[in-house]
Amino acid sequence: MSFEWIVALRFLREGRMQTLLIVAGVTIGVAVIIALSSLIAALQDSLIARTLGTQAHITIRPAEEEAQLVRDRSTTAVAARIEKRAQRLRSIDQWEAMLVEAERAPGVVAASPMVAGDAFATRGNAAESVALQGVETERYRRIVDIDSRLVAGQFRLSGTDAVIGIELAGRLGLGVGDKLRLSTARGRDDVVTVVGVFDVGNKDLNRRWVFVPLKLAQNLQDLPGGVSTIDLTVREVFGAEAVAQALEARSGLEVESWMARNAQLLQALDNQRMTNRLIRIFVILIVALGIASVLVVSVVQKQKEIGILRAMGTSPQRVMRIFLIQGGLVGLGGSALGAGLGAGLLWLFSRTMTNADGTPLFTFEIDVELFAAAVAIAVVTGLAAAVAPARRASKLDPVAAIRYG
Repeated sequence: MSFEWIVALRFLREGRMQTLLIVAGVTIGVAVIIALSSLIAALQDSLIARTLGTQAHITIRPAEEEAQLVRDRSTTAVAARIEKRAQRLRSIDQWEAMLVEAERAPGVVAASPMVAGDAFATRGNAAESVALQGVETERYRRIVDIDSRLVAGQFRLSGTDAVIGIELAGRLGLGVGDKLRLSTARGRDDVVTVVGVFDVGNKDLNRRWVFVPLKLAQNLQDLPGGVSTIDLTVREVFGAEAVAQALEARSGLEVESWMARNAQLLQALDNQRMTNRLIRIFVILIVALGIASVLVVSVVQKQKEIGILRAMGTSPQRVMRIFLIQGGLVGLGGSALGAGLGAGLLWLFSRTMTNADGTPLFTFEIDVELFAAAVAIAVVTGLAAAVAPARRASKLDPVAAIRYG
């Protein structure tokens, strides 16, 4: 072991109480960084998963019909105004080609055509306004994991099958195998058989959504051979907006990402990230100030010893390295203990924090990158905090240090 290491370890042992206090401070700081960062990341992942669990990452639909100029000739003066046209249910032009193009777009992993429109669901004297969702079963499964949300039956759509929400089933007294009449404002109607009941965790969607085969929805909405939207799933959820903009520029259609639909959610996530960064910065500053203050006190207390070392021929650089080693050791020791404490807190949170339905809020996982980053931050902080005390110690005059130490 080198001379600097021997002296640094001796100084740390002699100031045992100070060393323990600052190591405890570093431990708590690192544990806070790890636990808080992991907890916020888990909450964000859970929130995003719940948000995207019932919607596509990107939705392609026909562009809005242009406004028309209306002239008022009821008076002697001719008045003109721009009147926005009512948007009717329309099909995407050449949607099969658009579907293929969307599937081939960089970052897109799945695409599913859909006919979406309003309808009425009636059984006996009871009627409910519903949102008809005409889909191709296998394609839609790659957009929304509806199978995991089924409470009865199965997600299998062919002929006149239908899958409804648990709220609608309760309101109309329906179960698997029961019949339901669907009618639209276009004068079309048909009787469907309930083959599945789902619960997506949203009462409004559970009451409104009715899934039927794509061909049946085309007939009911008077949209033969057409689709009203194309839903996409992308590989990177936070890259959805860039993919949407690229598709919109190429196709001329209206392409909307989940990020545009959930602007408030994104703002909340950004605020959480900013809060996390600020907490990290303040924790690092507190740890740095604690290490620096302890080492400054150590320089004052060890002034005579430092003077003797300098008088014996120890160079200023070696004296400086002694205190840098102390700062690094304090940071390393505290970070190792902090990593263990942080892991323990995460394990405890994973066992005690649950969602409203009783499921764990997040699962306990060791993020190696986060732990390594926290340890590295603590070590670097310890070294940086030791620079000023180390420079002060290296500049002490040996004679003055021995005389007044």
